[in-house]
Amino acid sequence: MYGVCGCCGALRPRYKRLVDNIFPEDPEDGLVKANMEKLTFYALSAPEKLDRIGAYLSERLSRDVARHRYGYVCIAMEALDQLLMACHCQSINLFVESFLTMVRKLLEADKPNLQILGTNSFVKFANIEEDTASYHRSYDFFVSRFSEMCHSSYEDPDIRTKIRMAGIRGLQGVVRKTVNDELQANIWDPQHMDKIVPSLLFNLQQEEAIERSPSPETEKEKESPVELTERCFRELLGRAAYDNIKNAVKPVLMHLDNHSLWESKTFAVRCFKIIMYSIQSQHSHLVIQQLLGHLDANSKNSARVRAGIVEVISEAAVIEASGSIGPTVLEVFNTLLKQLRLSVDYELTGSYDSFANLGSKVIKVHEERQLQEAVIKTIGTFANTLPTYQRSEVMLFIIGKIPVPGMYPALGSANTGVEGSRMIQIMLLKSLLQVTAGFQSTNILTALPTSFLDPLLSFTLMEDAEIRLLFLDILISIIDRHDNRHKFSPVRIISDISVLKLKLDKCSRQDNLFMKKHSQRLYRHIYLACKEESSVQRHFESLYTLLGLICVELANEEVVVDLIRLALALQDLALTEEALPSYNRCAIHALSAVYLNLISQLTTVPTFCQHVHEVIASRKKSVPFLLPEDVLVESSKIPEKLEKVEGEVLFLQAKIAEMLGGSGYNTERLATPYIPQITDEDRLSKRKSIGDTISLQLEMESRNSPEKEQRSTAEQITFETLKQAIGDSVNVEELERERRRLVVERFQTAPFEEIAAHCGARASLLQSKLNQVFEITIRPPPSPSGSVGNGHGRSHSIPVYEMKFPDLCVY
Repeated sequence: MYGVCGCCGALRPRYKRLVDNIFPEDPEDGLVKANMEKLTFYALSAPEKLDRIGAYLSERLSRDVARHRYGYVCIAMEALDQLLMACHCQSINLFVESFLTMVRKLLEADKPNLQILGTNSFVKFANIEEDTASYHRSYDFFVSRFSEMCHSSYEDPDIRTKIRMAGIRGLQGVVRKTVNDELQANIWDPQHMDKIVPSLLFNLQQEEAIERSPSPETEKEKESPVELTERCFRELLGRAAYDNIKNAVKPVLMHLDNHSLWESKTFAVRCFKIIMYSIQSQHSHLVIQQLLGHLDANSKNSARVRAGIVEVISEAAVIEASGSIGPTVLEVFNTLLKQLRLSVDYELTGSYDSFANLGSKVIKVHEERQLQEAVIKTIGTFANTLPTYQRSEVMLFIIGKIPVPGMYPALGSANTGVEGSRMIQIMLLKSLLQVTAGFQSTNILTALPTSFLDPLLSFTLMEDAEIRLLFLDILISIIDRHDNRHKFSPVRIISDISVLKLKLDKCSRQDNLFMKKHSQRLYRHIYLACKEESSVQRHFESLYTLLGLICVELANEEVVVDLIRLALALQDLALTEEALPSYNRCAIHALSAVYLNLISQLTTVPTFCQHVHEVIASRKKSVPFLLPEDVLVESSKIPEKLEKVEGEVLFLQAKIAEMLGGSGYNTERLATPYIPQITDEDRLSKRKSIGDTISLQLEMESRNSPEKEQRSTAEQITFETLKQAIGDSVNVEELERERRRLVVERFQTAPFEEIAAHCGARASLLQSKLNQVFEITIRPPPSPSGSVGNGHGRSHSIPVYEMKFPDLCVY
């Protein structure tokens, strides 16, 4: 009976007959299209038969694969693809299971052509939007198999490339099919991402090697493997939501670690450029945070690895376009500053651990220096992405990390000591300079608050010449709001400053308030900076730029007068400070001359300009070494010993005061020589020995008569007075120590009644004082008539806490 049914095709089920009819006798003839149309019509008419059609096709395909009849295999897959495209009924889920079983069978085959055929069918299926949900479908096998194909090592390079490209397209299909389907397994789980992402990165890396050495025989294809890989990677990242960013980026970090790709930097930078451009812009800061966390995790790795991570962070920050690096801005800078400090410690100690041991890695100083430069550059890159108010916070944050003499303790570790603190100071100041580069604030009061200006100005009092120069550069960057700083270099006498094309703007109210509050301190620190023996050409050029910017950016009539007094005071300093080297004295003379030449032309007072030009002409004839053209150059032309300078080569304060007085300037103030006031800040610098005699002029303003300024005589404090003050403080400390000892002894030995009486007396004294205060402050409530009462208001006053208020007044 069964044999008869098997031989008679008419007795077989109709769907089997229709399926058999699509296969030709010769597989090279391809799919029989007329019969395929009949099969499609039957499947649409009887959707309940669709699962049986799929099962039968799967059975035939398995048989053909086993018999190596690959032509019929291709026909079967083509028929399946057409049925999938045509049918979207509710029964398609069962048909899809048969389809995926056949694709799985092809992917497991050894033949590359079958693997590629199965992949192409899966990609077509991935592009189909199903009308019904699937609750039990799994794609784990496909993720694993496609990832394996991406790493194919087939001998033939052309076939190997095709297999890898098929694997990439397969992963792309899996992502498209599952990423938006909540019923499917989460493709963003680490178990899947750890396979997908490294497979894509492996092909990006391999294709880079191929692209560097292209073969002339290679035919041009529509899409190269590297383009396909990058497109797939971008699509994957573009679909990542907020919660999935971490799982997508972590495999990238691990891949770069495992293959030592941080050191070359090129591939790592390319990967994160793709990531930053592909993810949604509001998620960019999450990538930055993961990179910073990875940098912390590799803090004891080699300097080249850390430098590679920092370079990637810098490039990622440039791409980050939203102007913000997330809610933890200071956390980012804290991490980078921490890496800077660790690098300094490693460089000085020569070990990644606190205690050097035989197993420690060898630290190369030049690599640590490169890392430090990379961190400083990255700090500046981050700062450029921030708005002005956040950059001000970062500036305050960094200045608070710098060890300042007398204000903050040293930050160097126990193993680095003083040299470590100095290097940290320099590195943090360089970082601060990067943050201030390009910083433009309309309000100088907010740009330079007292909490920032105080520690910054303290660096002018330090002996280290490099630190003082960094301080000047930072101050110049903040004050320069119209890009005028480069117009003051090189330092030269210019007869007409209009060629400089300085951008002048009217001084605002905030600028006037700032100069009124801080100008004297700025002048004093500039004056003291000129007295430093270790100053070189760069220092005097920076001082001139700073003075020029103050005159251009912040000057009003009162400030101009003070700046002229300061320039003349610098001339007097060069004349009187014979202990200074000859070069410094000549440089100070040159600084005073070139600055007065600038101010005279900005004030546009003809007689003042004429006097300045006459003095400069006299110097050119007799003492050219007092002008910047001979001093502030690489090969300065100065005498070994500076003779006494006098006569017509000096600027005369009385004459200048007289000239400017005719133009409405304050003659009395102009005629008063500028004398810097020494403050506590100078004594905190720890630069002077206690044996030095320091004259401090203390001016006390009377509070009782605000209309008149009554100044007491200056008190001269010398070594003897300091010694006496130290001795008195020691005596006071001894008396205080003795008093405390007696109090402790009384409480330990005296009877309880005596201690209670003593405390009770103090308590009653306190209570009596409180009663007096309450008596003064408490008043009786007003009566309805508006009068206090019948004359006994004081005796009948009601305390506030006993008054009865309306309910509306109580909450």
